[in-house]
Amino acid sequence: MVRTILKNTTFIDWRTLFLVHTNIIVEESLRGSVIFKDNFNDIILSDSDVVIDCKGKFVTKSFAIGHHHAYSALSRGMPPPTHQINNFPEKLKYIWWKLDKALDKNTIEASALATAIACAKSGVTFAIDHHASPNFIDGSLEIIAEAFDRVGVSHLLCYEITDRDGLDKAELGLQETEKYLKNNQGLIGLHASFTVGDSTLKKAVELMEKTKSGIHMHVAEDKFDQKQCKETYNISVGERLKHAGVLESSKTILAHCIHINNNERSLIGKSPAFVVQNSESNLNNAVGYFNSVGLGDNIMIGTDGMHSDLLRSSQSAFFVGQANDNIDFLIAYYRSRKVHNYLSNNSFLGDGENNLIVLDYDSPTELNDDNFFGHFIFGLTSKHVQHVISNGKVIVKDRIIQSLDEDEVLKFTRDQANRLWDKLKA
Repeated sequence: MVRTILKNTTFIDWRTLFLVHTNIIVEESLRGSVIFKDNFNDIILSDSDVVIDCKGKFVTKSFAIGHHHAYSALSRGMPPPTHQINNFPEKLKYIWWKLDKALDKNTIEASALATAIACAKSGVTFAIDHHASPNFIDGSLEIIAEAFDRVGVSHLLCYEITDRDGLDKAELGLQETEKYLKNNQGLIGLHASFTVGDSTLKKAVELMEKTKSGIHMHVAEDKFDQKQCKETYNISVGERLKHAGVLESSKTILAHCIHINNNERSLIGKSPAFVVQNSESNLNNAVGYFNSVGLGDNIMIGTDGMHSDLLRSSQSAFFVGQANDNIDFLIAYYRSRKVHNYLSNNSFLGDGENNLIVLDYDSPTELNDDNFFGHFIFGLTSKHVQHVISNGKVIVKDRIIQSLDEDEVLKFTRDQANRLWDKLKA
């Protein structure tokens, strides 16, 4: 068995936040364990063992992202929209839906590789992703999965099923989802209530029940979602999802949940579903502020395709929440780690205890058992991530990706980004 030995570590228990000076034996496997040894000399080494001296460094569990959009990875620096943007629906139509329609095999692969590398170098070893490529649906999820696997980042994928490009495309999305779920762990992706009719919603829930999976969708991110739902169905988005059975699964993920009333909060809060807040994305889109009142404890943190840095998103959730939410140091950290509960409670593989990060955090102040939260919010950044271990395997060493040539990948992603941007100019 391949093992990585972390020598002379200061281990931060991600649950208790107690600090322990120890040595850690990390086994390479989806179900691999970690073994703690007080004395390094008690470890019987084999020729295949990899030993990393972590003297002066901190080791803790790696991070996971509750809601991501890898397909947006090539948008950085892209051409501006050709139409004036006056509201959120127009931003979707003229920016994001224009981009996802332009994606093909190579740009999907480039986006996924860029995202997986960014995740790994930020200390993220698991990403829950929500994908859309209406003109390249068949096989798109496998392309993303293979790219993430190359880097060594575990994943829970879904395809964004929607009626916005026609019922035929919605059907293809359902087919892609069912095909992928036959051999992979994943979810049933839906865009949002306002682009999903009753027939498609019913088919998605039936597929959810058939595959014993969950729905992953955007919920009331903008007021328009509620407006359309009330005008079309005479109920709120939350009530519609409750009636359809979306809230019945503990695997269901509801992203955003900004514009929901007290009844919806109660329905969601009493359900086994999980909510994901995406504070920076909400700020960028000027759609409002997340408020956790009534939603219960099943709240995770996502990046929504803005970047792949869960630590940064957690800190943003805290800062934005000071005026808009009931959030303190402990709650911000708790939400950053809630995704681990989601994954383990639902028996998803790839986020075991042998997913670790080594932090080269030379703080001017002491980090101890009593003050971790202050360092988590005000001190730690992704630049402190030196080594990353995913499922027991070192995928980042001294801040360098180990499984592939990052320079080659960057050349590929830049070439594909230019191709994509040419399409957007047309």
